[in-house]
Amino acid sequence: MEEENQDSEGPSFPPVSAKIPFDLSSLQYVVAAADYRSFRRAAEALGQYPATVSRGVQRIEDVVGVSFFERCPSGIRLTHAGEQFVAAVRPAIEQIMRATQTAGAAGRGENGSLSIGVLTSLAGGFLRELIEKYALLHPEVAIEIRDGGRAEHVAALRARQLDIAFITGNGAIADCETAELWQERVHVALSADHHLAERESVEWSWLRDQKFLATKCAPGLEVHDYIVRRLADYSTYPAIEIMPCNQETLMNMVAIGRGITVVSAGWRFVSIPRLVLRPLVEDEDIVPFSAVWAPGRDNPSLRRFLSLASRLASKDSGERPRRLI
Repeated sequence: MEEENQDSEGPSFPPVSAKIPFDLSSLQYVVAAADYRSFRRAAEALGQYPATVSRGVQRIEDVVGVSFFERCPSGIRLTHAGEQFVAAVRPAIEQIMRATQTAGAAGRGENGSLSIGVLTSLAGGFLRELIEKYALLHPEVAIEIRDGGRAEHVAALRARQLDIAFITGNGAIADCETAELWQERVHVALSADHHLAERESVEWSWLRDQKFLATKCAPGLEVHDYIVRRLADYSTYPAIEIMPCNQETLMNMVAIGRGITVVSAGWRFVSIPRLVLRPLVEDEDIVPFSAVWAPGRDNPSLRRFLSLASRLASKDSGERPRRLI
């Protein structure tokens, strides 16, 4: 009973199925006629015939049951009822027009948002160039960058909490679309005081007795597995210390001589005192990077992003752009 009394005291709204008795264009005719004080000038401004505007105004007057305008030698002028009506509907029309423009811009990818998962440095390379170009082309799109590992990003994609992620490898991922976009050579990160720092490049056979560092957070697990897999060819199980820090802190630990690690080529653009990067020479140390996204993701900003990614990747490889979505 108490809920019924509360409901009865509230405002009364028409049922959802109630039909608005006139269309938006007729409302525009009324407002334009009020602004221009002439059906003819209002019609010219709206690109309509004067008779069309006049009939539209008359339809609303018939529905409401009052006259909005008085005819006079200089044109038309609002009645008191007309002034009240125009004052009430003008904000609604302006809001509808803004909503139409906003929705159209979002549909074209001119605004909206884009969440991107990464596991490599954005200091330089293909991914940095891609995000930078997209931000310049679509300044109204809010771009969110999330650090994380492969499993974390894939889970977020499947839960529709992330629009796109960039991971190493090019294999198929269940419930996701993938496209290889670029490749990077793996580098060894070491201190400037390390005896291998003077070399132009490094071979794995030289690293069998080295102490490696990896982070406990992403992409530490992938780095750990990569080191183990590559040194297995030399019947060596490496010494790897797992550190509870982020990648940037780990790189500073490398720079002061606590150990070495391996990173993607993007880290070449990061400036850390006394940190040296040297490329690994074998073909197996060229790692593919792929874009991953959930199929059917209805985000125009994502479609534009994938289109740009395809064009940049094709430009770098000399191939024709691929349609990714």
